[in-house]
Amino acid sequence: MNDQGKASQYRLTAAKPAQEQDGRRHRSQTSQTLIVNAMLELVAQGHLEPSADQIAEIAKVGRRSVFRHFKDMDSLYREMNASITATVGLALDQPFQATEWRGKVLELVDRRAAVFEKLKPFMLSAQVHMHRSPFLRSAHVQFVRQARELLVKHLPKEAMGDATLVEALDMLLTFGTWWRLRDVQGLSVAKAKLVLRRAIQALLEGSAS
Repeated sequence: MNDQGKASQYRLTAAKPAQEQDGRRHRSQTSQTLIVNAMLELVAQGHLEPSADQIAEIAKVGRRSVFRHFKDMDSLYREMNASITATVGLALDQPFQATEWRGKVLELVDRRAAVFEKLKPFMLSAQVHMHRSPFLRSAHVQFVRQARELLVKHLPKEAMGDATLVEALDMLLTFGTWWRLRDVQGLSVAKAKLVLRRAIQALLEGSAS
């Protein structure tokens, strides 16, 4: 899938205005949608810090419109995050095929790999801007918390009693680990998943029943 194809997965659909809404409000909503879609497209193409000029060019709106609709960048990040969350929010919490907890943990490797690959440019962009964005810092903390909660809710009491095991599993299943394997060590998706499965399997073999 090319960059434009990836970006289109996240594109918003402008809501149809109610009959009582006037044309100006509808145009404003449409412009906001175009601006958010432009930012998503640019980030998906690898522009981790898209400028207002780049956004305006892709959205085919005036540069002033970018700042008029989003007076601060946190507002734009918030809209971008909402779009992505709506698209992939349920992907991490689909029913498992495995019935035993170790099998469920191993299934998380494939599940998170798919989500991290899809979200990678957006998560890297968020890290670039996080130091100056209270919203992105808060969103990151929430994402990490939700991912950990999804893991621990499938662990039995005996496994939860092994704090080292829990922390190790949580670390191996993070975006940071995935990014290290893929972008720093240069592994393919298949090889990165194989490495994670082997590491997790070794931990699980030594865990309590």
